[in-house]
Amino acid sequence: MTVTVERGARAAGKDQHTGPRRPRTRDSYTLFLLPGILAFTAIIVVPFLMNTGVSFTEWQGIGSPKWTGLANYRELLDDSEFWASFRHSLFMVVAMAAVPTMIGLVLAAALFDYIGKHFGSRWAAVLRACFYLPQVLPIAVAGIVWSWILAPDNGSLNELLKAVGLGSWQQDWLGDPDIALYSVMGVMVWVQIGFPLVVFMAGLQRVDPQLYEAAELDGAGWWRRFWHITLPQIRPEIYVVLTWCTIAALKVFGAVYVLTKGGPGGATDVPSYFSFSTFFEKTQVGYGAAISTILTAIILALSLVLLKLQTRDEEGDRT
Repeated sequence: MTVTVERGARAAGKDQHTGPRRPRTRDSYTLFLLPGILAFTAIIVVPFLMNTGVSFTEWQGIGSPKWTGLANYRELLDDSEFWASFRHSLFMVVAMAAVPTMIGLVLAAALFDYIGKHFGSRWAAVLRACFYLPQVLPIAVAGIVWSWILAPDNGSLNELLKAVGLGSWQQDWLGDPDIALYSVMGVMVWVQIGFPLVVFMAGLQRVDPQLYEAAELDGAGWWRRFWHITLPQIRPEIYVVLTWCTIAALKVFGAVYVLTKGGPGGATDVPSYFSFSTFFEKTQVGYGAAISTILTAIILALSLVLLKLQTRDEEGDRT
């Protein structure tokens, strides 16, 4: 009987080894990632490498490029127009990252902790959709509408100011170099608010409701609940929003192109539009490629810094 059991065990072991094997998890992941990797390489990596190579040349877009080494980058360091456009992009970071994040935090907390409780989740969802609507609109459509609103003659904003007795406040909102950049910033705040609002409201869904209930029983008002519960609980979402919106601000192009085309007199020029105009309008292809290469390097470096700060903050919470 012992011999029979041993033979059965050996037979079972043999069947186990000769039977079909499970595919390794790592190999299956690779198969799923392969199409995305190939698309990323073809659409992002290869054009970026080609653009970087062109940035070391002098080229008008036709004929053969002339190798110039670092000449374009040395010229870029002394180009006041580039540094002015970069300063404008810092204003865009304020308009598209800092301000929408702060407003989105307050709105998300108000919709979640006040509107949802007192008026129902349906009203909170409707208001959330209204705030998110500008994100759905194509930037070209939104830009054209705002150009009508901000038009100096018969524009809706100037007509409204005139109707309420504030005609002295009428301005050429997009044509005055002193206020054009702030007008574009205002439009971008309107466009961008919906994204952080939706992300923060999604983050608030995972916060334990008992925290708010306990704080409310202890007499904490809405602002104290926001400061001591909402902010600490959704810090990961805040990092995500700041990173995403900062990148979007640094590479903003469509709104500037539709509203002002970098004008008047370069007052609203940003690096992405400066690269575009240098590349296609001035046909200085090598110099335009150098501008876009520098902008890409800045975005990558800033993204790594923000991700490092987020990782360090999360590790500090675990310890």
